Amino acid sequence: MLTGEIGCGKTLLSRTLVQHLSHERYDLALIANPSFEATDFMKEILYQLGVNQTGSKLDIVHALNDHLLNNMNKGRDTVLIVDEAQAIQDVAIFEELRLLLNFQLNDRFLLTFILLGQPELSTKVEAFVQLSQRIVIRYHLTPFSPEEVADYIDFRMQAAGASRVVFVPEAMQAIYEASDGVPRRINTIADLALLIGFMERHKQIGPEVVKKAFKEAQ
Repeated sequence: MLTGEIGCGKTLLSRTLVQHLSHERYDLALIANPSFEATDFMKEILYQLGVNQTGSKLDIVHALNDHLLNNMNKGRDTVLIVDEAQAIQDVAIFEELRLLLNFQLNDRFLLTFILLGQPELSTKVEAFVQLSQRIVIRYHLTPFSPEEVADYIDFRMQAAGASRVVFVPEAMQAIYEASDGVPRRINTIADLALLIGFMERHKQIGPEVVKKAFKEAQ
């Protein structure tokens, strides 16, 4: 389970994971908006796995079990990723997630799921003790420190082809203070600072330009 404040990169991480996992080895189901009732949630899992099933709840469970076993026999792992999981309103979905972990053989689980969401997701999951106890890995994304903000901006600039220092150290600190270290805010402020710097013909971005960018971003 991965949690973090808005703008800390949870969705980006999930999409990066999807891109980097081998589709020959992994069968992936990504649910980006889990605001379903429990039965529709199960149907959406099957749909994302490429299985068309519109029957009863029992039919859905049987179809999913058959698909998981088929993947296992082919040497494929099935992974369910639920983004924005804090948006789950039907609490029965958490019970369904727990029951999904019962799809297993003696030596292995047939399904791995990853929940991503804002911090309140932890509170929702902890209300379901049996589910909470079976989540073995938890991580909370925190905002960047001042040093991490500087490293992040340097990396992004180098990736964009910059061959010289564009943001002076004081500008980096100003971006950290204006963004509170949240990556999405860093991106917005830095992009606006570059635009203002270009329009005003600055060779480097200083703290005054960052202040203008922050004001524009408000």
